[in-house]
Amino acid sequence: MQRLKDKVAIVTGASSGIGLATAMLFAREGASVVVAGRRRQALDGLVDEIVGSGGKAAALAGDVRDDAFARALVDEAVGRFGGLDVACNNAGTTGILAPVAELPVEGWEETIATNLTGAFFAARHQVPAMRARGGGSLIFTSTFVGHSVGMPAMSAYAASKAGLIGLAKALAAELGPEGIRVNALLPGATDTPSLTARTPEQRAWVAGLHALKRIATPDEIARAALFLASEDAAFTTGTALLVDGGVSINRT
Repeated sequence: MQRLKDKVAIVTGASSGIGLATAMLFAREGASVVVAGRRRQALDGLVDEIVGSGGKAAALAGDVRDDAFARALVDEAVGRFGGLDVACNNAGTTGILAPVAELPVEGWEETIATNLTGAFFAARHQVPAMRARGGGSLIFTSTFVGHSVGMPAMSAYAASKAGLIGLAKALAAELGPEGIRVNALLPGATDTPSLTARTPEQRAWVAGLHALKRIATPDEIARAALFLASEDAAFTTGTALLVDGGVSINRT
């Protein structure tokens, strides 16, 4: 049984990694998917793959830091597919890694704008569309960094991603009476292009931080997003769901 049959979903950051895997899984589970990212060619390839497999998808390229783009994504979902039920606000950036005294102001602002303000822009347009459907599921991709673990040189990233958890909790309380669930998804290290670019030694070190002693596949994180999106999580809201391979508890 398809867990998102006849649902409409938005997935941002869908041109690679977790977003791409999530969009493909949502489509396989019956959702019509609007995919977003900055790389038009990659998005078009994703849409072709989904449609070629019998699914429904459309793409919009743009920057999540742009409020007008957030609105355009919702307009696309409503105009093309009839509404909006699920939004996986996954787009993000690690940003500049530097000690706080050396972090340029513009580096801080860019990371906060992409990871946190972009999520606010998304939610402010997605919520009315979900309200019109009588409910829905909002998902923000956060991280364990700044939640269960502090890491040096990552102040902007940690602050922005921790802010997403606070945003999810506040919106969950605000929107619960209307049947709109809001959750944050906290992946561990995942085999995305940024991690692939590291040396084998660096990848081994990162894997060793986790209790499972390995790195997640994007599909493993996508399956957790599917849980939050679906009726399997009908009584789950306001959570910070760790899908981190035990990195938060590991000391070995």
